Amino acid sequence: MKTRLTLICLFAFVGALAQSLPEDPINKTIEDFFEGFHKRDTALMRSVLWKEVHMQRIGNDPDGKPILRDESVEDFLNSIASLPDTLKIEERLHFYTIQNDGAMAHAWTPYTFYVQGDIHHCGVNSFQLFHDGTAWKIIYIIDTRQVEPCPEPGKAD
Repeated sequence: MKTRLTLICLFAFVGALAQSLPEDPINKTIEDFFEGFHKRDTALMRSVLWKEVHMQRIGNDPDGKPILRDESVEDFLNSIASLPDTLKIEERLHFYTIQNDGAMAHAWTPYTFYVQGDIHHCGVNSFQLFHDGTAWKIIYIIDTRQVEPCPEPGKAD
C-alpha cells in the first residue's frame, strides 16, 4: 500500500512538472519556421535560420530511382512568398525526435503535407541546429518526399 501511494504521488509530481516546464527551445525554433511557412512570412522563417543554410531533398526521378537535390534558401523562400493566398498549404509534423549535445542539435520530424486540405505527399524532415549563444538556429534541412500511399506516422515503409 505504501509503495502504491508513493508511486501515485511520484506520477502526480512528474505530471505536474511536465506541465510546468517551459516549451522546448529546439521544438520552438522548428515550430516558428513552420508558422512562417504556413503564413508565407519569410521574415519569420529567416529569424530561425542561420546566416548560411544548406537545404536538400531526397526524392525519386521519373524512373523511381532515388535522387538528391540541392535547393538554395533564397529560391525556397521566394517560392513560399510567391504562392497565392488562395492556395492552402499545411505541413503537419507528427512528432519530434530530438538529440542534442551542447550547441548542436538534430531534430527528426515525420510529416504529411496537405494542399487544399488533401494529402499531397509525406516524408521526414531532418533539421540540424546550432545554438549561437542566444538562440537555436537551423543550419541544415534535408527531407524525403513520397506520394501516397503515405505510411502511418512513425512507421517505416
